[in-house]
Amino acid sequence: MLGLAEGRPLSSQKTIGKSDRLLALAIAAPLAQAHQAGDIIVRAGAITVDPQESSSDIWVGALGGDVAGTKATLDSDTQLGLNFAYMLTNNIGIELLAATPFSHNVGVKGLGGLDGNLGELKHLPPTLSVVYYPLDANSAFQPYVGAGINYTWFFDTELSSTAKDNGFSGLDMKDSWGLAAQVGMDYMLTDNIMLNAQVRYIDIETTGTTNILGDKVKVDVDVDPLVYMVGLGYKF
Repeated sequence: MLGLAEGRPLSSQKTIGKSDRLLALAIAAPLAQAHQAGDIIVRAGAITVDPQESSSDIWVGALGGDVAGTKATLDSDTQLGLNFAYMLTNNIGIELLAATPFSHNVGVKGLGGLDGNLGELKHLPPTLSVVYYPLDANSAFQPYVGAGINYTWFFDTELSSTAKDNGFSGLDMKDSWGLAAQVGMDYMLTDNIMLNAQVRYIDIETTGTTNILGDKVKVDVDVDPLVYMVGLGYKF
């Protein structure tokens, strides 16, 4: 009978055919979205460096040694974070972490009337890592782990006006080399655009040096921040 095939109206056959095509596309989409060898991935977003600092007692030259119960402190800061990754294989890549300069207030505690905000510093923490994606290539959700090496460059150190009034002069922070580890995830929104979230631990050790009324003051600080980043990525 005209307009029928196997007992179904022609309009019904078209609806079924359209549904089949949509199902096929939905199944095939994750295959196109997965990371593959040779891909270049660029991510950008908000990145926070949250120091988990611990410090030695502050050494004061005029007193001939460490002052018990003293310590240095650092606050956290959020900046624009950038990741650049290259996939060596479908599961292994190399990644560089970069960011706009972080700014932290440096404080001292336990020095009596000298306690408070000592000054401000800026730093850049470029980190090069090897990352591993354990799931196979047909997953739009791609968790990963990574490990690498960090170099932290401290610059633009400046004493606060209060510290200067208290007799401090000069502020220097030693640059740092250390190891880094991370966990993260990408979720592919399209073939090229992804959501990204990551958490890192970075081993940063530095020595801060200043002077009080001409006598040297120094402190060793394990900064050891947790670094959080959330943003978007694009795959080339």
